[in-house]
Amino acid sequence: MPDSIVRTREVKRVYVMGDTKVHALRGVNLEVYAGEYISIMGPSGSGKTTLFNMIGGLDKPSEGKVYIDEVDVAQLDAYELAWLRCRKIGYIFQTFNIIPVMTALENVTLPMTFAGLTSDEARNKGADLLDKVGLGDRLNHKPFELSGGQQQRVAIARSMANDPAVILADEPTGNLDLNTGQEIIELLKEMNETAKVTIITATHDMKMLSASDRIVWIRDGRVDRIEKRSDLDIDAGKIGGVEDA
Repeated sequence: MPDSIVRTREVKRVYVMGDTKVHALRGVNLEVYAGEYISIMGPSGSGKTTLFNMIGGLDKPSEGKVYIDEVDVAQLDAYELAWLRCRKIGYIFQTFNIIPVMTALENVTLPMTFAGLTSDEARNKGADLLDKVGLGDRLNHKPFELSGGQQQRVAIARSMANDPAVILADEPTGNLDLNTGQEIIELLKEMNETAKVTIITATHDMKMLSASDRIVWIRDGRVDRIEKRSDLDIDAGKIGGVEDA
């Protein structure tokens, strides 16, 4: 059995809004193993984004524990948490979140600069990563010169900048058309397999099922069920409801 890279233990999250308490998570237990590709799925308001934020150290539980590589995230101070996010976790967002005034290469090398790489090391590594995601000829293009799919490829390259243990992808295909979304899913799976990086996605995209090792279904702030990809009846020729010609 592989080592676990993420563990949550009885994680609860309550938001207080005036006189109202919103129970976003109601005691979530989850274990993610190193090298897995996990999709967290569920309807809007189910708690999947809140769980995603807990795993990424972007929010802290009201009760319970979140461990990243056996480190209790809730016990970290601001500096330690920033270090963990820089070195252990790569982020990919639905809206890409790349900096518009920077080139593709500058966007990818920025996290490396924070991590202490020299300019030459960062440029060489950034160029290599952009080449791996199919943008070797777009190093000096700024976001407005790139398509949505190309911008998401920049975001994927940036997420790999510091060789993270975990990549968290929040609706990575949400702003993309069907075919481009499928390309991004395939690219994420390739990075998962070649770099052995653990990928955790929060998604509504049913096409993601074909790439996932396990699917965690969230409902009403709880884990409703966890299914293995091998147990699902997915016709690869009908991904997204569109049958291949």
